[in-house]
Amino acid sequence: MKIVVALGGNAISREDQKGDIPDQINNCHVTAKYIVDLVAAGHKVVTTHGNGPQVGNILRRVEAARGIVYPLPLDICGAHSQGGIGYILQREIDNTFKQRGIDKVAYAVVTQCLVDRKDPAFQKPTKPVGPFFTKEKIQPMVDNDGWTVVEDAGRGYRRVVPSPIPTKIIEERIIRQVVDFGDVVVCCGGGGIPVVDENGMLVGVEGVIDKDFATSLLARKIQADLMIITTGVEKVAVQFKKPGQKFFDRMTVAEAKKYYEAGEFPPGSMGPKILAAIEFIEETGKEVIITFPEMMMEAVQGKTGTRIVK
Repeated sequence: MKIVVALGGNAISREDQKGDIPDQINNCHVTAKYIVDLVAAGHKVVTTHGNGPQVGNILRRVEAARGIVYPLPLDICGAHSQGGIGYILQREIDNTFKQRGIDKVAYAVVTQCLVDRKDPAFQKPTKPVGPFFTKEKIQPMVDNDGWTVVEDAGRGYRRVVPSPIPTKIIEERIIRQVVDFGDVVVCCGGGGIPVVDENGMLVGVEGVIDKDFATSLLARKIQADLMIITTGVEKVAVQFKKPGQKFFDRMTVAEAKKYYEAGEFPPGSMGPKILAAIEFIEETGKEVIITFPEMMMEAVQGKTGTRIVK
């Protein structure tokens, strides 16, 4: 099968760790084993990944150096994170291939995703990025740089940026060629770098694309047989962490829509994953699995995870 795997943040940085480079390397080393397990079983694999904590740290460095070195726009920060995370993942996947005597390699592709300048998200930024500020510290960025900011539950003020829907993956051709050849592609980091078409030229924009929506678009475009979304739970649940909690081995698109509309899958956690799954299944008729990274192989074999079906 051709499988597209969306790696959640815990596959790279865990909440119980510092999240520094040694932590990221160790986590990616472990995650690489699960990716290679799929390849060793005969599957063709493309993997996407999150970048939230890493971009957050890049932005903190940008703010700490404000007035000392030139600032970095958000699209460049995204590219830096794609390169750094992609390098670690491809290196650890390559090392795992070598350890197992498998003659394959991984490629990290800095990926751009086309968005529409008229997307309503540009009129209503909602995605928090970067560090918290006091009102006094953030006001110059509002006045001089045009930042949109929100107050966050007493923790301070934070910048928010648009989260537009991706319409095209610019590097789709090379991703398709590499995976069809049988090697592993690491791409669409953090949802891809948002770019717009201005008179036939690509221009980077300030924004963050949801990783799961980019993964769903990629999976549809390269005609994947299966999409796996890894996250911090083994299975999807309704009434999560409440007395009526119920986990699903299998869920239909109709059930997923019903529970989403009932507010069971919040925007900041399971919501985008469910919407991305619905989108992929409705267009392709294929299936989506949601589970832990370490459970991917077992989930493909039908032993665990939540399988969302047409």
